[in-house]
Amino acid sequence: MHKYAAIDIGSNAVRLLLAVMAELAQNPIKITWARIPIRLGEDAFLLGRISDEKANQLKNTINGFKYLIKAFQPLDFMACATAAMRTADNGHEICHQIFQETGISIDIIDGRQEASFLFKNKPKDLFSDKEACLLIDVGGGSTEMTLFYQGRRIASESFNLGAIRLFKKQADPLIWKAMERWVKDNTAGYTSIVAIGSGGNINKLFRLAKGKKRKPVSYKTLRNIYKLLRQLSIDQRIKQFRLRPDRADVIVPASEIYLKIMKWSGCRNIHVPMLGLSDGMIRVLHERRSGIIPGKSE
Repeated sequence: MHKYAAIDIGSNAVRLLLAVMAELAQNPIKITWARIPIRLGEDAFLLGRISDEKANQLKNTINGFKYLIKAFQPLDFMACATAAMRTADNGHEICHQIFQETGISIDIIDGRQEASFLFKNKPKDLFSDKEACLLIDVGGGSTEMTLFYQGRRIASESFNLGAIRLFKKQADPLIWKAMERWVKDNTAGYTSIVAIGSGGNINKLFRLAKGKKRKPVSYKTLRNIYKLLRQLSIDQRIKQFRLRPDRADVIVPASEIYLKIMKWSGCRNIHVPMLGLSDGMIRVLHERRSGIIPGKSE
């Protein structure tokens, strides 16, 4: 058993995953998972930079995570930031300040690297070799997609369209069109395509659908939940479905993105294995330590 730690600095929240890996074929075994709701995307996508207040929140969060990681004593760890920090003009400056104060080095990864980490979570046993599979991850600021067939990656892309951008009306119509064109162009010719969803919003939608482990949720079921949520106010969503405030506002725009991609690709069902970026990061760390992929661990 090898212990690893991963910090995922997203647009809607910052997450820490402490996990162990036994064999490469297995999923990371989660020991501890922490989520702090710092909506960096609200600043980055509206103002173009991270405010001092949220930068301090982030620094304090990373500092707290540092002690949890130290107590866990992992073999290796990694910290990555995604769309919000990519967009913010002071993202690299904040990462440097955090490193100076905490000793935690944060990599601001691009969309393709994010998609590559997410691709590590591909569940080989959920579909047959005759099916193409579209991995969809909708975050606060971006959507990553990877199409693979017979275990091989066919195409991968990242789009600056996410739940927070859509909720804050910062979504560029041209990006919607580019995303639709990419999906249709890359999925054409496959007779059967299954979707795999990752991200906090699809995980919550899966639970609201009363999804069962290893069983997909249909497009129709997802659409019905979307229609129901859309009719409710944010306060009503919180009360009726016990959603966190920072989930209740973005779950509807996130649902819209998943539904559009499923419609464009012809996916009738979506599997939700409850894996995200931090799980992929754990796999990358383990592969590096096992000598399967090159690259020095952070």
